[in-house]
Amino acid sequence: MIRTGIIGGSHFQAGELIRLLINHPDVEISWIHSSDNAGRRITDIHRGLIGDCYLRFTDNLDVDNIDMLFLCMNNGEARNFILANPLPETLKIIDLSSDFRLADQASDFVYGLPELNRKPMVRGALHVANPGNIATAVSLALLPLAKELRVEGDIHVTAITATSDADTTPAIASAYSSVSNNITLFNPLTHSQLPEINQTIRTLSPNWNGRLNLIPLLGPISRGTVAIVYMDSDLDANQAQQIFEDYYSDHNFTFLSDTQPDIKDVVNTNKCILHIDKIDNKLVITSVIDNLLKGCAGTAIHNMNLLFGLQERVGLLLKSSAF
Repeated sequence: MIRTGIIGGSHFQAGELIRLLINHPDVEISWIHSSDNAGRRITDIHRGLIGDCYLRFTDNLDVDNIDMLFLCMNNGEARNFILANPLPETLKIIDLSSDFRLADQASDFVYGLPELNRKPMVRGALHVANPGNIATAVSLALLPLAKELRVEGDIHVTAITATSDADTTPAIASAYSSVSNNITLFNPLTHSQLPEINQTIRTLSPNWNGRLNLIPLLGPISRGTVAIVYMDSDLDANQAQQIFEDYYSDHNFTFLSDTQPDIKDVVNTNKCILHIDKIDNKLVITSVIDNLLKGCAGTAIHNMNLLFGLQERVGLLLKSSAF
């Protein structure tokens, strides 16, 4: 069994992570850390786990007796934690914050988008930086084109994400009157996940010199992210479809659809569903994911499976909650 510890156990993403881990056949949760909630039941915070989880939060860090550590901390805190705490050299770590997503010679963290970096995780990586949710949705719409060097010029993205998005303002995300029947623009053209998307594209297309223009919107939904990505392209629809089919043929969670996908098609799953259109000279790719699963905790489990040589879909066979 893989013995796991979680730091930052009261966060949104930690609740989803715990839900997946307690149902994973190869995992045992050793402890869930939260200094502010030490001694309280996990279900006092994550009430959806009532009847499924009987653990309590702890303020002890027993890192010597676990195999896998998940960091569910605020951006900026994970790096400080690793610098301040002696950790076993063989301890595998997955960080769900943004601290290690950008390549850094001082860090050995692998960028944990499985559809891009599956090989280094299978081949012995110890530390993984989980991608952001908008970055995941956008990158999966671009990876096949980038690999074939068919990303040219500027790329335009409109992304609508849920109120549970970790990068939105907490006061807005938690205030019903602010989000009900409303759509809010936040961080246009300056979103914090833009650098990791650019890094991903240039990993496969190093000579791309365009600009990625991202317009993020907070939608009146509790979970899910949809990204509409479009750019000039001389590919026709069939050529683009073949490029995507070839790229994702051996991946477990990204699928092409002949019709426009809805967020409800992926909510409560680790899937990404893509749809491709060619309209005039524009290639339009729609990408939908669950922001808390494929955009966060689900990919963390996927990455853990890769690190420990497990079948990729173990613990992630989930059905969408379309109705």
